[in-house]
Amino acid sequence: MLSFDDALGRVLGGVAPAGIERVDAALSIGRVLAADVLAPADVPAFDRSTMDGYAVQSADLAGGPCRLPVVGESAAGGAWPGALARGVVTRIFTGAPLPDGADAVVMQEDVTRDGEHALFSRAVRPGASVHRVGSDLRAGAVVLAAGTRVTPFHVPALVGVEALRVSVARRPVVSIVLTGDELRDAGTPSQPGRIVDVLGPSLAALVSACGGIARVEAAVGDDRDAVRATVRGALRGADVVLTVGGVSVGDRDVVRDALESEGVALDFWRVAIKPGKPLCLGRSREGVRVLGLPGNPSSALLTFVLFGAPLLRALQGDRRPTAPRFAATLSAAITRSPGRKEFVRVGLGWGDAPLPVATPLGNQQSGAFTSFAWADALAEVEAEVAHLEAGATVRCFRLQEV
Repeated sequence: MLSFDDALGRVLGGVAPAGIERVDAALSIGRVLAADVLAPADVPAFDRSTMDGYAVQSADLAGGPCRLPVVGESAAGGAWPGALARGVVTRIFTGAPLPDGADAVVMQEDVTRDGEHALFSRAVRPGASVHRVGSDLRAGAVVLAAGTRVTPFHVPALVGVEALRVSVARRPVVSIVLTGDELRDAGTPSQPGRIVDVLGPSLAALVSACGGIARVEAAVGDDRDAVRATVRGALRGADVVLTVGGVSVGDRDVVRDALESEGVALDFWRVAIKPGKPLCLGRSREGVRVLGLPGNPSSALLTFVLFGAPLLRALQGDRRPTAPRFAATLSAAITRSPGRKEFVRVGLGWGDAPLPVATPLGNQQSGAFTSFAWADALAEVEAEVAHLEAGATVRCFRLQEV
């Protein structure tokens, strides 16, 4: 069996963006930039005041308290102010351009107005309360780098440099193939021995959350010919095919045979993790990547989180395809059989300690989906570890950051 790190390396090996398209900046949220966004000009384009007050030449105030005449004013969006001569000041408002010759602004709370004069009680340093030209960005500077997944907080920067259309990676198309005679759709009549398919909707939602376009194929029973026909259709027009179930070694696990019959070359089909050991990676003759997930709900969700999500992010050129890890403190002991790296579903809390507190959820069975619904994060327990005491430090990653 492959280790987790080796398997992830193979999943991400040689992955490149699936294509590039141009979209409006307003529609780019969640998309990954395919090219650097550059500043076409200095930002801000002129020296401007950061508050209401008086534009001055700092040298005029160097001697301490003084009384200087007020000449003109500068308001945001108003007429461009004239040059400021020595020995006079200009009334100025937040966001307004600094007159030529001025090098500082004194906030109005520190000034006493006396008719057409202003009284200053102390010196001011050059550059005080001034937003200098180019202090945010110089012309040609990288505003957002290629590989950045756009968030709402990036929009002001895009609009600020008038990048109203941006180049983004094409969203990968993901076909989802569900197998198993026992499956029924939610909302259909229940029957003895049949279970509701929770993975079709769940994986479709996860694919969408990772920036992909989900295409859920009709569920198919454990019949080799039927599965083969479904796999054949799923490969057409897809960048990735996710299969669910049927990749183990049971008599009714027919997906592996169907994949190979349709020309999918398998790289591996077992990984030393818990849950989720029966996982396969393959590639079709046309270059479609195939990820075969286990059939149990938690195993399938976990393996998608660990391998499917990074694959989809990498196919969009995301610079950070895997979720960042952080340290947490266990609230309860973990005792397990060593041998495979385990990913434990945990809730997160915060106490007086500097690290968040990770509480293992009660039902960690591979067939349970409730613990994923209630989990905040996954805690990693290394393969050789048999026991961790309460208070031990574990490495985690948040499910929301997948």
